[in-house]
This record gives sequence, C-alpha cells and structure tokens, in this order.
Amino acid sequence: MTAADRSAPQPASRRIAETLRSAIERGELAAGDKLPSERVLAEQYGAARNTAREAIRILAEQGLVTAKHGRGVFVREPQRLFRFGSDRYSLANRETGLTPFRLEAKKQGKTPRIDVLSIAREVPPRDVAERLQVPGASESVVHRENHYFADDEPVQIVSTYLRWEEAQGTLLMEPKSGPNGIYGRLEELGHVMTRVRDEISARMPTPEEAEILDLLPGVPVLEVLHTSLDQNGEPFEVSRYVHRADQTGLLYDLPVH
Repeated sequence: MTAADRSAPQPASRRIAETLRSAIERGELAAGDKLPSERVLAEQYGAARNTAREAIRILAEQGLVTAKHGRGVFVREPQRLFRFGSDRYSLANRETGLTPFRLEAKKQGKTPRIDVLSIAREVPPRDVAERLQVPGASESVVHRENHYFADDEPVQIVSTYLRWEEAQGTLLMEPKSGPNGIYGRLEELGHVMTRVRDEISARMPTPEEAEILDLLPGVPVLEVLHTSLDQNGEPFEVSRYVHRADQTGLLYDLPVH
C-alpha cells in the first residue's frame, strides 16, 4: 500500500461503520441497544440507503451487532472467551467429574451441551496416523465426532481418534463412555496421561465448519491438533479441535527451563 493509498478518503460506508463502532466502544450505544434503521442512518449521514446497509454489514462482520428478524439490528453483548489452558487435563480438574469444556462453561454461567454426531471405524487422516502411530492405509482408528454448545450456541467441533484395536468392544465405542469420559476408559487400558502436545494454527473455516459453528463471514477458526502421551511416552489419543476464534482463547501457563 502506497502513501497515497493510505491517505485516500475512506468509503462512506466504512466511515459510518467507524463512527458507530466508536459509539459502541465508548458505551454510547450499549449492549442490547437498537441501531437506527437504514433509512434513518442514511438521512443522518447524508448517504444512500445501500451505503447505510453496507455499514451495518461491516459492523456485523466485526461481531459488534446482530440482526434479529423483524425487529432490527442490535448491539451484541460482549463475548467472554472460552479459555482452554494447559491445566485442562489436570487430575484436580478431572476429579470434579466435569470435562474441560463443561468446567469452562460452568465458570461463565452457561449451560453446556455436547452432541455426539458419530462414532465410526475409519481410515485416519495422514496427520492423525503419523501422531497416533497407526497404519494410514487401513481402518486403524475409531473416530468420535462431537459438537459443543454453550447456551445452545455452537462453540467448537472435536474429532477424536483412538486405536481401533483398543477401542473395539469397549465403552469407547458408546456415546456415553462412563465416569471420567474416554480418559477414564483409556486409563483402564493402561494409558495414564502424563504429557500432551498441542499444535495450534489459525485458518479460515471450511464451508461445513462455518455452517456448523454459525460463523459470520470473515471469522477464522483456531485449530488445535492435540496428542495425549502416556507414562511410557506412547501416543494413545489424537483430537482435532476446531474453535470459533471470536469466542475462544488459549491459555498456557508453563515453566521455563
């Protein structure tokens, strides 16, 4: 971008959006307040109605406003991030009997829901096969697909992969895997989690992910490829987490050696 480009005047729609965004940030437009209609905004700023509509679209993409059918456009409540940190698999947290997601939802006063979409024997994706150390050309894994919600709002997609030879015939093949979830069953199989490896990246969602997570246009996702390692350093579970980036933060509190 050249200096001339930076000094060029903003489009009218963006100027209107910036003015409204500043009003929201200063609290002049509070959460739940209704924005003026497109017609009123157009008159107020001496612009065309299409320009006012584009300004509202910009604010919606920034997650600042939401349209309610037949009622108008309203300032959104500030979103508290779901923070998933390095302690989420700790024994202390597991002794509560709640999964990391349910614990985080409880902290925020939200009602969690986990939908088990499918449990199936599959050929693993290449990156999963490498990390789980299983054959990549045969149906060597069980894939558990879960969708997570807080107050009925979609938050994350989790794809968990386990060795078929270990999971077959056990509660790991059932939607309700028993006390302490799948990690309780894996401990019974001799895998005590002692270390985890998380590989984190940001990207744009696939069309399917955008639909499942009900994402606004332009909102990215955080992908966490998680590997659990046991007392022998053996990988025994790999999960791919796809988080809404507008509602999720990752918190790591680690010693420095």
